[in-house]
Amino acid sequence: MALNLSSQKIIKDWIDYNGHMNVAYYLLIFDRYGADKLNTIFKMGEESAKTTGMSTMIVENNIAYRQELKVDEEVDINLIYFNHDKKRLHYKFEMINKGNNALSATFEALALYVNLKNRKVSEFEQEKILIMQNFIRENKQNFNQEDLKYSSKLKI
Repeated sequence: MALNLSSQKIIKDWIDYNGHMNVAYYLLIFDRYGADKLNTIFKMGEESAKTTGMSTMIVENNIAYRQELKVDEEVDINLIYFNHDKKRLHYKFEMINKGNNALSATFEALALYVNLKNRKVSEFEQEKILIMQNFIRENKQNFNQEDLKYSSKLKI
């Protein structure tokens, strides 16, 4: 079972001339309601960026579109995989249409931990490593390693 991070209703502004959600808004939803939520859990999100100058930046991603979404439909954003090394986060989300329980899209990303002051990649602090390790230990049974594209980029 995947770990639910958030739910979101598809709004009219996200619908294109084909009558379904435009491709750009899948990325917006995955980033804002998936990656930002995950970064907050790991203390690497907006608060960290503002107070410590440390945050993450996605350097590679892959979105697979499975079923179109239309206005007023609701989706769940679920984490289906997570891992890390000393400087990188690797995660994958799924977007599930709550109305018919269908997989609408998946999003896989590789992100770097960055010092925003000098714009350099940095190693995670021990506190954050412990948070991530505990998170993995508590949720690993929910992870699905099928069809991962970026696993080989982690230096574990």
